[in-house]
Amino acid sequence: MSDQAASVPVKVGNVVVWALRLALAAYFLYSGWLLFGEGFVKKFDDIGFGQWLRYVTGTLEIAGALGLLLPRLCGVAALGLFGVMVGAVSTELFILDSAEGARLPAVLGLVALVVAVLRRDTVKALAAQVFGK
Repeated sequence: MSDQAASVPVKVGNVVVWALRLALAAYFLYSGWLLFGEGFVKKFDDIGFGQWLRYVTGTLEIAGALGLLLPRLCGVAALGLFGVMVGAVSTELFILDSAEGARLPAVLGLVALVVAVLRRDTVKALAAQVFGK
């Protein structure tokens, strides 16, 4: 097999991961922005932890979306968004008692986890830089 033929799957894989990153970033920028508006006030009242949680969640979603766009941070950002979506799924299932409401965050969380796994090299590199070898 030639080097050129071997690089085709790698290039396709990179394009797929970039597409996933861009799609997640677009969604989380939009979703995070919406959390700063009045549309989610009632939902967060129903959750019962106060409106501060709405602002924290919106901030985390926007920060994660921006991190997805930076190659050095994309794995960590995806991992963080996975955590936010675990919280969203848990909230929907156990506090709001809504299996239907848990579907979208579950799908988004799984996609974020796939990106984090596929970009685990960036997570390891960042961890090594922050915590030392």
